[in-house]
Amino acid sequence: MINQAHALWEIYTQVNPDYSGRVTVPILWDKQTQTIVNNESREIIRMLDTAFGAIAQTEISLYPVDLQALIDQTIDAIYQPINNGVYRAGFATRQAAYEEAVTELFEALDHWEVVLGKQRYLCGDRLTEADICLFTTLLRFDAVYYVHFKCNLRRMVDYPNLWGYLRDLYQRPGVKETCNLDHIKQHYYKSHPKVNPTRIVPLGPILDFETDHGRDRQFS
Repeated sequence: MINQAHALWEIYTQVNPDYSGRVTVPILWDKQTQTIVNNESREIIRMLDTAFGAIAQTEISLYPVDLQALIDQTIDAIYQPINNGVYRAGFATRQAAYEEAVTELFEALDHWEVVLGKQRYLCGDRLTEADICLFTTLLRFDAVYYVHFKCNLRRMVDYPNLWGYLRDLYQRPGVKETCNLDHIKQHYYKSHPKVNPTRIVPLGPILDFETDHGRDRQFS
């Protein structure tokens, strides 16, 4: 329990008792002013990486000056067909809209499969914000989007480079501790009654994110 709240909507109404809009994650909460600072994931990533230099130390910058233009371009390139594409497919109410979203999604995944066969990360040889933005979608893909949102042309494990890349990111220090596939599946399969009216949560798939990815040796 956080801030004496059991559900996230209670946090929103703590800030504004009359709030009746969408409740979304993530949120950045200011403990001193007791309010929501931001609820846009892309902006929060940028803020956490660049806005706290005076009070936090880090060994890595996810938005280095020399790659900023490329990072922004890459995040823009993956957002609509991939990050948002799975939702466009999953919540589509017309066959044509669904097929358009799925086609664009897999065209984009096919493209990045080729790119990641030539370089370790999306923007070259350094981990950046762009990788974090793609990671969250790839992590959920086989467990959720493939079945729940009917994005089932190929699984992530069917892409040698994307699957290795996903495991590479997952195995970085501190990352896997933030990932809980059981929580992810419970949320998706139980919170979209129009997509999954029975709210049954599948037991599988069995995924091993900790097998050797070999990308450190491949791109050494």
